[in-house]
Amino acid sequence: MAMSEIVAAVTGIMDDERQDATADARLAAIVDSSFDAIISKDLNSIITSWNSAAERMFGYSAEEAVGQSILMLIPDHLKSEETEIISRIRNGGQVASYETTRRRKDGVLIAVSLTVSPIKNARGEIVGASKIARDISAAKESERRIRLLMREVNHRVKNQFAVILSMVRETSKRSSDPREFEELIRARIMALSRSHDLLVTSEWAGASLFDLIQEHLKPFGREEQITLSGPVLTLQSNAVQTLGMAFHELGTNSSKYGALGTEDGRVEITWTIGSGGQGSRASGEREFQLLWEETSKPRPGTRRDETARKGFGTVVLQRVAPQSLGGSAVLERLPGHLSWRLNAPLTSIIVPQVGSEADNDAAAGFGP
Repeated sequence: MAMSEIVAAVTGIMDDERQDATADARLAAIVDSSFDAIISKDLNSIITSWNSAAERMFGYSAEEAVGQSILMLIPDHLKSEETEIISRIRNGGQVASYETTRRRKDGVLIAVSLTVSPIKNARGEIVGASKIARDISAAKESERRIRLLMREVNHRVKNQFAVILSMVRETSKRSSDPREFEELIRARIMALSRSHDLLVTSEWAGASLFDLIQEHLKPFGREEQITLSGPVLTLQSNAVQTLGMAFHELGTNSSKYGALGTEDGRVEITWTIGSGGQGSRASGEREFQLLWEETSKPRPGTRRDETARKGFGTVVLQRVAPQSLGGSAVLERLPGHLSWRLNAPLTSIIVPQVGSEADNDAAAGFGP
């Protein structure tokens, strides 16, 4: 062979080796920078490589992991998975993506999606397996929350149906005019919808009492005649629906017969948190106290004894709301004056907030 041919052959071999080295370096860089954990192991389940994502995901450094059994990542009740995986790899098969659980260095279990493929040497022999793991804990938590939310929505929808049926029944007893009946039912269902919208916005976590009152009284206008005063509270979903119904009935009554139907009327809504009084379930139990009080000039022809007017709103205020919240209520009507006082255990009203106390000095007007 001529010297030139030898030089060319050696040069070709060197070029191939450089290309192989470049490809290996590129592959190593891709593996090391991957967002997914990429781990290789031999057929005895001993870890042979461990990328940076695996360090972040499982908490072990490469020095701690390489040379150890992959079983250190597998919870005891799932160790049989590894036996099946190695069996399939030895037979040249792959393990398509599947979801399982693995254990971090700190003992925390995480949800992962795994894909396992065989590793072959230059002679085509299977010598190990590569494993790609993706942390899907956030996705699993999201799925769990969606399931919980759907169950809550299902419960709430059934509850809404029961409330609507009750509305239809009670309203029909007190209305002989079909048009009046339709108008009342439509308004009450829309009131339920406003409470529902507040809850959906917060993913059924509750709603601000300020927001609830404002939402239910806006349709009646006269915001400048309404004053709100009380601590900032986040209401439980049941309290949102119950108090929403009460505020709608109070607002409707006021716009027809009371303060919100006149230019000089005033509505004051105040709420406080105090220690339980008479009728409280437990000694020292904190109590939610709400007072709706409105004043206006008596209209001509107004009956002196307005306690005789008992409609669906009266049922809500005297029976439905206090019973639903485990408390008591007093409704008083006089010409030019109406008051509704509700007392209920604080635990049935607000969303518990660890380490926080309600501020009883908060006060605000109705308007923005």
